[in-house]
Amino acid sequence: MKRVFTLLLLAALAACSALPDKPVRQTMYDFGPSAPAPASTATTSRGPLVLPEVETSGILDTTALLYRLAYQDQNQLLPYAFAKWSAPPAQLLRQRLRDVLGKDRPVLDAAAGSALARRGGGVPPVLRLELEEFSQVFASASDSRGVLRIRATLLESSGAGERLVAQRSFDVERPATSADAPGGVRALVAATDAAAQDIAAWLQRR
Repeated sequence: MKRVFTLLLLAALAACSALPDKPVRQTMYDFGPSAPAPASTATTSRGPLVLPEVETSGILDTTALLYRLAYQDQNQLLPYAFAKWSAPPAQLLRQRLRDVLGKDRPVLDAAAGSALARRGGGVPPVLRLELEEFSQVFASASDSRGVLRIRATLLESSGAGERLVAQRSFDVERPATSADAPGGVRALVAATDAAAQDIAAWLQRR
């Protein structure tokens, strides 16, 4: 009996050792605070701009933090099991871009732009954005980067409808400091900030 008890005890300990020490906690991320505006003595302000919701589709329309193992299958998007965005990336990206563009001009949503036009304030141009890629891409198990691809379309409204002013795709990559979800978040936020600055500079030339 003593031998049987010992064997049962060892089996139980072996089973326990196969279990994780503790449950993994769900973690939620956002883009954090925007960088403060640089000190400037300029007093001029550009005209208002309408910035509708950023368009996206498919698996990108989610709060999941996505990654690709390019060294295995670059066409497969995978979600981290215990890491999510606080809102779909398209919403977070729009807010960050609104913060950047709003430093030198009013940035309106579609409803506010229509209300301004009805009050005789003119029809502001519209910046439409399509989010095409937003993921952490692993070149190897230890090497990854945040990849953002977004298409920007600037339109002017008239009595005959919208007229295309300019269109451009922005592809931005930033290296991840660690091969995990926190590293991916930091890389994607850095890519978003860089893309926002690139779009702001592009609009200033229009």
